[in-house]
Amino acid sequence: MENHILDIHCPRCGAPAEYNIARRQYFCEYCGGEFATDIARQEKQGFRKLHGEKMQSSIRNYRLFRASCSGCGATVVFEENEALSHCAFCGRNLVRRDYPEAKNMPECVIPFAVGEDEARDRLARWCAENRNRPEAKSLLPLLPSLKGYYLPYELVRGPVHMTVSRMDGGSAYPCEGFLNDEFVNRSKQLDNLLLDGMEPFDPAAIREFDFGYVAGHRVKISDITDRELETRVGAEVQSSCTPSVRKTLETKAVDVRADVSAAVRLPVLLPVYYIADGNTMAAVNGQTGKVSVRAEKESHYYFIPWWFKAILSVLLFSGALFLALYLGGMNMGENLIITGMTAMIFLLVTLCLFSDTTKNRFSVESGHRIFTSGEARRPMADPIFLRQVDGVLRPVALRFTTPYRVLRMALLAVVALFLPVIIALFLNGFDFGRLELGGSAVWFCIAVPTVPIILLKYGIVQLYERPWVYTFTPDGKKKRHKEKLDLHVSKGTVKEILRVIFVPPASLAVWFAIISFCVMCYLTAFGFD
Repeated sequence: MENHILDIHCPRCGAPAEYNIARRQYFCEYCGGEFATDIARQEKQGFRKLHGEKMQSSIRNYRLFRASCSGCGATVVFEENEALSHCAFCGRNLVRRDYPEAKNMPECVIPFAVGEDEARDRLARWCAENRNRPEAKSLLPLLPSLKGYYLPYELVRGPVHMTVSRMDGGSAYPCEGFLNDEFVNRSKQLDNLLLDGMEPFDPAAIREFDFGYVAGHRVKISDITDRELETRVGAEVQSSCTPSVRKTLETKAVDVRADVSAAVRLPVLLPVYYIADGNTMAAVNGQTGKVSVRAEKESHYYFIPWWFKAILSVLLFSGALFLALYLGGMNMGENLIITGMTAMIFLLVTLCLFSDTTKNRFSVESGHRIFTSGEARRPMADPIFLRQVDGVLRPVALRFTTPYRVLRMALLAVVALFLPVIIALFLNGFDFGRLELGGSAVWFCIAVPTVPIILLKYGIVQLYERPWVYTFTPDGKKKRHKEKLDLHVSKGTVKEILRVIFVPPASLAVWFAIISFCVMCYLTAFGFD
């Protein structure tokens, strides 16, 4: 059965329309019409208004009660003949009252497809397969208390506008994505990660809500503010986008700023079987039967500061070098001198490398692991990056550390490190017998620590500041777009260069360095004789 509730319809012909990420508009394949995202939102707003009027009339035919928890504040709606005495979410007492209004009921619902007995069997099976876990031992005696609830969620479907960047620097890149039915929990008492673990739900089963769905089940009312909901929606969407962004930007340290204002959003009830008793929590998907169990004990995650990473890297590298030289037969004194000097240089390099992550300070974060009985669903496909190409914002593919670029950078580093030696070989006709490396000793003392630093600080930064850009041809193939280099040199730059070369005292230092370099090249080529 086709899902008409979530369909976006063409305002011209009424046929279902699809979203075109590249053009950032909805497109009707039937009549070829295009329309903006605000029209899609208006369509759903009209549906919500009509549904609200219908629900207010329908509730008169039902005798419903609500129970409010005296502890956590949860509110549950249930049938007249349902006996509720304790809150399933915290165990406190419940206060019963009539429920005469319909305004807090969502417009849509995914009906239960898994019965209560089957849900208990699914959870019992998980306990049997994980019998050595303390959670399984705690859940077994609680299985009779597993109850079904319709939990309030916010369904988000539609375009997502993002701006992404690396946390360690680099340009910010706009990109576009399309969210395929992200469900965001609207309950403040429930564990978000636990509920995320039992997803996905199949949105094709969504139906317009009717109070008949309450029969035999309970409905939990949304109890978070609009601001809290917006925060949750942003966090959920960001977590959905992050894996693809990390893959493209080649780092886990990414900053994703997502805007879902163009997406269609609908309140919806989802079928869930839930148990909560102290630190023991479990949920079973009422549509698919997927099990989600929260670990009883918290796991701790340690984040170490950037300078500690540098020191630890130096210690590990120095220890490995010392051991290698010792096994190679070098005496202890020379081994300590070489290892110590190398460690000092390597410390400068690593401090430089990790200094771009100064936001990483020592901290300890804790949280409960979530155990599930199935794979998670990715609600978002890979986003499309956008870039100005010939003055037009176009969808592109970005590549940063290609083998060619990395190899070129490594070759440039080798050339910079051995530049006097290379020039010396040209001077003496590539006579390796006359080559005197001692003539370049001063250069090596300067280049060995500085070349890696420059490579890390500027070379790698250039990789991420100037990615290779690929545009898409009409047949879907990628084509490399080479941006034109601006070789224009301003008059101010020319004047500054001439001033440094010919105006003392800066010119004295420049000419001393040039003459010293030439002497080093000569001594390296022909020796000291």
